[in-house]
Amino acid sequence: MDTAPAFTFRTATPVDVPAVVALVESAYRGDSGRRGWTTESDLLDGQRTDAADVGAAIARPDSRILLLERDVRLLASCHLERHGEAAYFGMFAVDPAEQAAGLGKRLLGEAERVAREEWGCRAMEMTVIVQRAELIAWYERRGYRRTGSYKPFPYGDERFGIPRRDDLRFELLVKPLAGIAA
Repeated sequence: MDTAPAFTFRTATPVDVPAVVALVESAYRGDSGRRGWTTESDLLDGQRTDAADVGAAIARPDSRILLLERDVRLLASCHLERHGEAAYFGMFAVDPAEQAAGLGKRLLGEAERVAREEWGCRAMEMTVIVQRAELIAWYERRGYRRTGSYKPFPYGDERFGIPRRDDLRFELLVKPLAGIAA
């Protein structure tokens, strides 16, 4: 008999803010982020998010933070925000000790399902720092395409981190959702 604990998905509430902030910071910044393969530690110092940002994302209409848990332990999270027929996907974090176990793929699939089935979105969009080639390749393997549309990095706004280089920018990635089987 399989006694492996089941994974559950749920929408974050205000009580989850500290855990989400801790997870995101551990996945993106500092030495803990270096344990996983998705770290931005070589590109950015400082914070990735804070309680005010996460709390606002939870409170805004057409916005939610999705959580993936096992035995009520938070393993992964992401932010989804509806913008008309597209959903924006961001602040994606997987516990560095749990990366490469398929959790990110599970949560991304759930985020796409929510956008398509609950919100009626026809596409998922995200921006990724162009220097994160391995991460962009991971998204491409999941059907996202590079658009060649770029956005500048918000230099001078420490809410997004303290850049360690002066050539950072974001590229828009898009995946059509219409017609994808659940």
